[in-house]
Amino acid sequence: MRFPTDENVIVGLERADDAGVYRVSEELALIQTVDFFTPVVDDPYAFGQIAAANALSDVYAMGGVPKTAMNLVAFPVREMDLAVLRAILQGGIDKLREAEVVLIGGHSVEDKELKYGLSVTGFVHPRRVLTKKNLRPGDRLVLTKPLGTGIVNTAIKAGLAAPGLVERVTRTMAELNRRAAEQLGRFRVHACTDVTGFGLLGHLAEMVAGSGASVRLAARAVPVFPEALDFARMGLIPAGAHRNREFREAMVEFGEGVPRDMQDVLFDPQTSGGLLISLPAEEVEPLCGRIRDQGGTAQEIGEVTADPGERIRVA
Repeated sequence: MRFPTDENVIVGLERADDAGVYRVSEELALIQTVDFFTPVVDDPYAFGQIAAANALSDVYAMGGVPKTAMNLVAFPVREMDLAVLRAILQGGIDKLREAEVVLIGGHSVEDKELKYGLSVTGFVHPRRVLTKKNLRPGDRLVLTKPLGTGIVNTAIKAGLAAPGLVERVTRTMAELNRRAAEQLGRFRVHACTDVTGFGLLGHLAEMVAGSGASVRLAARAVPVFPEALDFARMGLIPAGAHRNREFREAMVEFGEGVPRDMQDVLFDPQTSGGLLISLPAEEVEPLCGRIRDQGGTAQEIGEVTADPGERIRVA
């Protein structure tokens, strides 16, 4: 199948990345992305915030600044009160306001299943676009949000999650990746992506594939919700985690000291997860320090090696 393109496409369908990028001039390129999904929490306002943060994240991951957005809505108008839709849209609007992004339109359809998300356009300098495909041996990997939201959301649906945990996970999913993204331009970041439905190992595998390098991951250094490990041991694993494992397990080697519950968390599909950043070793602490000073989370979790086998080794 041949897709239409032209010489100004910087990032398009020829490679899997977080968003498309189109050069407008020597100083400006547009980042375009779209994302929507069914509710991951019961609270409609919180769902709107999470969906908006998730859609904006792809622009941040590409090194850009989101500028405009358009709503995408599928709503069962005959079965559900319109107050639910209003709360979802308000959550999205408030998150866009926090990101200083303008809502300029949207589209809605009647559907039996509720869905919400946004199409987002951002700006970036053509020579400052970040992609997944530039890992360099010696780089270190930094993650900016804890893992385990998919497992915890499964526990929430089963009525097993405490209210405090629900609040913490909801707040994390609704958190913008803006604070971390604003620091990227200050450092020699070589590659970046955001961790979402494929889980940490799935998105890391996308970075490794075709790079000619490999990765060593320190499982104990990876930030996680501790309760996610407890739920994983109980077998509360979302179906997406199993699919992620099946798809990428040929690339991944687990050391004997990595327990099964931690393996499940590393494959756990995330909603509105953090940024996964590859940069030189000497710049890790300054970057993490700046992100933490802004109230964010940042943790070194591994390193890129010169091994051409394109493997992910977790110890």
